[in-house]
Amino acid sequence: MSAPSLANFIIKRPWLRRWVDPIASWYADAAGYRKLGLRADDLIPEENNTVQLALKRLPPNEAYDRVFRLRRAFQCSLSHQLLPKDQQTKPEDDYEYLSPIIREIEAEAKERGDLDAMVVRKTKK
Repeated sequence: MSAPSLANFIIKRPWLRRWVDPIASWYADAAGYRKLGLRADDLIPEENNTVQLALKRLPPNEAYDRVFRLRRAFQCSLSHQLLPKDQQTKPEDDYEYLSPIIREIEAEAKERGDLDAMVVRKTKK
């Protein structure tokens, strides 16, 4: 299951979002994954069954791009170099591509659990 998030709480309050957005942008830049050409969803650990299923559901071109980004980042890490500025991930290119599929799979699992636990009773007339 996903970790609890304050995102919805912050998004519903514009004054709070204006305050948190610059901090979030600074943190994402300071994390350094964009300098290696990665996106935030590339950092999700793959050991979870839900994530494994989500990776199988990715479109082929998105899966190929993900593997390319990971291999390029490993190569940069081994050589102790960063990508040139023009190849680094820009903030507008750092969108969620795996998280929506993970949320969909978790919703399906919850629905399946609810339906499995359902008790159907006949009413007597």
